[in-house]
Amino acid sequence: MTYMNITYFWPKPSTTSGTKILLELNSFSANLWRAVVLHTGTRMVLGICPSPNAKIGQYNLSLLRMNGDQVMIYKIGEFILLFNPWCKEDAVFLDSEQQREEYVMNEEGTIFTGTSQCIQQRPWSFGQFEEDIIDICLKLLDNNSKCLKCPERDYIRRNDPIYISRMVTAMVNCCDDRGILEGRWHEPYYGGVCPWNWNGSVAILHEWNNRGCQRVQYGQCWVFAAVACTVLRCLGIPTRVVTNFNSAHDTNGNLTIDKVYDEYGNELRGPKDSIWNFHVWIESWMARNDLVAGYDGWQVLDPTPQEKSEGIYCCGPAPVKAIKEGAVDMKYDIPFVFAEVNADQVTWIQFRDGRKEKVHVETQHVGKNISTKMCGRPDREDITDSYKYSEGSSQERAIVSEANLRNRHIAQPTKKLLVNVKAEESINNGCDIQVIITISNCSAATIHCNLNFNAQIMNYNGKPQHQITRKHFDNIAVRGNAVENVVLQVLYSDYADYLDNHHLIRLTALATDLVTHASALDVKDISVINPDIHIKLLGNPVLNRPMKAEINFTNTLRVPLLQCVFTIEGPGLINGMHQTKVQEIGPQQTVRLEIEFTPMKTGPRKLLVDFDSVKLKDVKGFKNMTVQNY
Repeated sequence: MTYMNITYFWPKPSTTSGTKILLELNSFSANLWRAVVLHTGTRMVLGICPSPNAKIGQYNLSLLRMNGDQVMIYKIGEFILLFNPWCKEDAVFLDSEQQREEYVMNEEGTIFTGTSQCIQQRPWSFGQFEEDIIDICLKLLDNNSKCLKCPERDYIRRNDPIYISRMVTAMVNCCDDRGILEGRWHEPYYGGVCPWNWNGSVAILHEWNNRGCQRVQYGQCWVFAAVACTVLRCLGIPTRVVTNFNSAHDTNGNLTIDKVYDEYGNELRGPKDSIWNFHVWIESWMARNDLVAGYDGWQVLDPTPQEKSEGIYCCGPAPVKAIKEGAVDMKYDIPFVFAEVNADQVTWIQFRDGRKEKVHVETQHVGKNISTKMCGRPDREDITDSYKYSEGSSQERAIVSEANLRNRHIAQPTKKLLVNVKAEESINNGCDIQVIITISNCSAATIHCNLNFNAQIMNYNGKPQHQITRKHFDNIAVRGNAVENVVLQVLYSDYADYLDNHHLIRLTALATDLVTHASALDVKDISVINPDIHIKLLGNPVLNRPMKAEINFTNTLRVPLLQCVFTIEGPGLINGMHQTKVQEIGPQQTVRLEIEFTPMKTGPRKLLVDFDSVKLKDVKGFKNMTVQNY
């Protein structure tokens, strides 16, 4: 008799030697494993069909031949078992070949950033099939806090994508374990890499592994999400990166985000609650057998360390359908994600005399243009409808009422004084901002008011960074049922020294009635767009055939750019990173670079270019290509 002996590999010291599976050739075992002889002759070819419920990880394989009382054991080797989205019985089965190709097999992607009014994109290389990545992902699981505390209890759950995905979100950040990334949302970034300089996950995972599982510095939300996407795709779980614009961070669970301004229009750093211009998380596809029926499918997972879940910094998996239906009593972390896409924004004015006035309640500001890369295409797909019903619809009101979380119907008094800030949604870096402030009088009598205008540099996570200009206008007379316009500029010289990656310019206008002291406020966020990097392929990409690409960059600013660095990379195209340094690029000067590379893998590939200088940072360019095998 001939048997296959399969042993689950336990890398941690243990009283047991691992799960053992003994299979008779050409027959099923009780646990649904099967070993089949596919070919015999001078060589025997065996096929092994694992149980759909088998634990992922490394297995040792040996052949047992029994001849009477004599047992001969032949060690054959090792193999790694992953989740299988092609298998109908697997908990991560995804019934679409196109989606499996996108959410499991695709090593390149696009992450959406910017604002809800000016959506931008940045390329990302996931690289889940690059050298050593699978071993690093398994090491990541072995270093999670639950495994270090009790390996046996951890390993027994490694057939559960719910458990695995939750551990991955905990391990991608390093807040309370031996995780991968340390988060930092402000300068300085000494001793590490600025978050916006990362273009892919492979360098981050290799650094964590090479440094003995020590934290890598630094990450922000899109970096955390992209690395988690790499790990989960590598383990066989379909995963995609998702961006939520105007994303609420509700720390106290009341579904209200308070924004406080002083009487000059400066946003104050008061409450811990905030609204991020964008926030990035991931969705993974899996069955939710731990819940009532109906909640399989896409699950929100967020590795960015914001709030603790069951004592550790992780979030999810939260069924997207449960978020839409307001099923806040289900696992995991649904109230927090529900608030991220549904919270109200309440605006207050804090006066010098201690008074605090509520000036506006916005119920439709949060959770806009929820986006992911379109399946099989480089375009953006809007998936907002999968998270929430249309704002103000009967379904949306019913869901919030059923959740019993807040009363959306907040009565607001009719205002006599209104103010509106008009400007372009975005400007090119280096340009002045043209602003028109319209003050409207909705009453019959003339109103006399003061106007304060303020411009601040804002981080994408909603935190003010620098005030760049402030202007005051006294005693503006606005006739009854009329408007007055105030025209002004924010100059490039005002913001040039303060603008950084993902920073926005927030324009605030605050008008105050000199008689009633009633206030009106309006806020406008301006995205600043960096110049483009243009990439041209000089030939057709063919496997193992050298080719060239031309890179063109024009300095559109009014000042010279100093200490310029072009960083070029592309998994499957270039080994590691290639850097070219240019000491100075003058105003309106164009730099042309030529790079030679040899494609090493077929299929869709992406050539990535990053530009940084003293004055201008995080300029991204990329070129999609398909490498042919001929």
